[in-house]
Amino acid sequence: MENQKEHFRHILLFYFRKGKNASQAHKKLCAVYGDEALKEQQCQNWFAKFRSGDFSLKDEKRSGRPVEVDDALIKAIINSDCHSTTREIAEKLHVSHTCIENHLKQLGYVQKLDTWVPHELKESQLTQCISSCDLLKKRNENDPFLKRLITGDEKWVVYNNIKQKRSWSRPGEPTQTTSKADIHQKKVLLSVWWDYKGIVYFELLPPNRMINSDVYIEQLTKLNNAVEEKRPELTNRKGVVFHHDNARPHTSLVTRQKLMELGWDVLPHPPYSPDLAPSDYFLFRSLQNSLNGKNFNNDDDVKSYLIQFFANKNQKFFERGIMMLPERWQKVIDQNGQYITE
Repeated sequence: MENQKEHFRHILLFYFRKGKNASQAHKKLCAVYGDEALKEQQCQNWFAKFRSGDFSLKDEKRSGRPVEVDDALIKAIINSDCHSTTREIAEKLHVSHTCIENHLKQLGYVQKLDTWVPHELKESQLTQCISSCDLLKKRNENDPFLKRLITGDEKWVVYNNIKQKRSWSRPGEPTQTTSKADIHQKKVLLSVWWDYKGIVYFELLPPNRMINSDVYIEQLTKLNNAVEEKRPELTNRKGVVFHHDNARPHTSLVTRQKLMELGWDVLPHPPYSPDLAPSDYFLFRSLQNSLNGKNFNNDDDVKSYLIQFFANKNQKFFERGIMMLPERWQKVIDQNGQYITE
């Protein structure tokens, strides 16, 4: 059985190096070995591991206790989607969420603004963070660019948003609790780009489609069309200053080539810095607060809600989120690169 597992992994690595994606490799594997050869989710997990640069085909052994889950797979899932919950990671790896919580703790991860980041940044990461913030702060002082800035990110919107409430009870009485959201429930991925005036473009990703370089390039093309229509002054003058985080689709070679083709000035973003991403520290927090207790039946309901939510926010709201950046850059410098505690 172990030999067969390793054989399948060799085949997956072969297809990975041939440029195939996990779904294509899964189909080819099943065509030869049958539908029960390997689950598609397992193929997705191994491809995530390969994309992280880890090409080991064996499960990592741990002394003193049985193998529960490969740490490299957890890291790979976080690298591909740093907003994953412990329950979602557990579901993908077929282990308990408590197991994932323990492993994340051992790996040194904590959550900041619903994003998994290392608990302790390395010296080189702290230095890079300080350097980037100092560079951006000085640049904005010498040549203000925040009114040319367009920033964007992704966020999962679930259909059933349970409102968490604090309850009080008398001694001896049971505390009232709110049930947790079902990890299998439906959700849709929001991609949104905005500036100090408001939303420039947003879309909901169709079901069973994830953000990869090809999808992201398509989105950038649509965003560029929206900029030309809604912000013609940016295309006619100095141009767009663009900000996004370091998620893998954002930093691939083809994405960088597309951004060069568009002629946008891309800002540096330090690694593991959701506290310096306006969508994370500002827009998504406000959106999530408004979503608490809301229920949706389908993607159209979600889209209608988002249109209304964005329309109800005036320009001062969006301007506040963007104009907080210099203060946050200075705070990171003052704190020697450490995370901003909210």
